[in-house]
Amino acid sequence: MRAASSPVPAAVLAAPSSASVVKPLPRAPAAAANGAVSTGRRDVLAGTGAAALLLLALGPACGAARAADEEYVSETKEVIGKVRSTISMDKSDPNVADAVAELRELSNSWVAKYRREKSLLGRPSFREMYSALNAVSGHYISFGPTAPIPAKRRARILEEMDTAEKALLRGR
Repeated sequence: MRAASSPVPAAVLAAPSSASVVKPLPRAPAAAANGAVSTGRRDVLAGTGAAALLLLALGPACGAARAADEEYVSETKEVIGKVRSTISMDKSDPNVADAVAELRELSNSWVAKYRREKSLLGRPSFREMYSALNAVSGHYISFGPTAPIPAKRRARILEEMDTAEKALLRGR
């Protein structure tokens, strides 16, 4: 036994009585007869209408999220189109420098807008786009706007764009 100066009360140290033992609640007879397993949360939600209340409360938030998602998809498709058109330009084209400048501005604004969105960071479409934009921007920063992208790097960028576009179609 502990000493009398113990900080733990004597009632806690005593053996538990039958009144202090927690017993599980009995199952409802209808659920047992049907063989269904009753889960507490479902019963509570079904009985109180809390699910409907939750949907009503989240309705505007879901609509705003859907609008933001549609904006992400449309802007990402716009960036994909701009990247494809820019990297397919001939190096002797007089508009290539302007196209690269437009692409850098568009890609920088896309990255700045969506990089901080926690909901997008895990999406495959975001990952692939970010990687492709990083490769394109890195190339043009290192070698200048008129330098052609090597075939191997171009193939990887186009593959990442295709993967991102497929992920967007799947809502990912």
